[in-house]
Amino acid sequence: MFNGDKREIKKWVMKNVMKEVKLQKIIFLLVIFALISLSQYMSLAFGTEKSSGNYVVLLHGLGRTSKSMWIMERKLADHGFSVINLDYPSRKYSIERLSGYLGNMIHSLCTDKKKKIHFVTHSFGGIILRCYLKENQVKNIGRVVMLSPPNQGSELVDNFEENIFFEIATGPSGKQLGTKSSSIPNTIGPVNFDLGIIAGNRSANPIYSRLIPGADDGKVSVNRSKVEGMADFLVVSHSHTFIMNSPEVIKQVIHFLEEGRFDKHKGVDFKIKGSIK
Repeated sequence: MFNGDKREIKKWVMKNVMKEVKLQKIIFLLVIFALISLSQYMSLAFGTEKSSGNYVVLLHGLGRTSKSMWIMERKLADHGFSVINLDYPSRKYSIERLSGYLGNMIHSLCTDKKKKIHFVTHSFGGIILRCYLKENQVKNIGRVVMLSPPNQGSELVDNFEENIFFEIATGPSGKQLGTKSSSIPNTIGPVNFDLGIIAGNRSANPIYSRLIPGADDGKVSVNRSKVEGMADFLVVSHSHTFIMNSPEVIKQVIHFLEEGRFDKHKGVDFKIKGSIK
């Protein structure tokens, strides 16, 4: 074939080597293309493309800290959101002053104007947010989920507002959460943003529940968690204090942030990344 010519042998070898190199390049490019396609499919399947790094600001309840929202923070971050879990001195100042504090944090931490700003609040945190949004506009606001919010106040405040121990435990803002028409929750008015509310109907405190008419979560009645203008409402079998840690609730929070409604279809297996232990 080569007539004993070493140069012909070298040419033949180099020609076949180049063919092999070209084939390897083609295979490499096909693998890269397949991986990119799989990545895009996974993003669509698990919702991370929808989240696309949008902000989610978490607001804890009265007398709590950001640690109480840690599980929620972790799961939202796993799902692709940029989570800001705020700490604020809930027992030190009035609701009006705390809403100003919230505004300062939004402006300093949510700096990317291309991203939407969602909110997830627990209890008292929802009232602070409502108070702030009544007087201020967030141009890139997304959706809001409130967990067990006393949107029409709580009967517990009506019963204990004159108690010195209650005042010590809740600070100046505690007295502002009653059910009277003059209370802060009842003077803020309807909401004008995309809001979903999750209320609990299981109480861990039967003594408190005796003071609250109707179904309640041990601190807030189901009916008093509602507010005019809300987009969706869901009742779950959880108590007030740890409702934010429920896997069911976290799934519903993500569903509302992405779809603007809760998933109320029984048997639908809506999964989030990771596991909640």
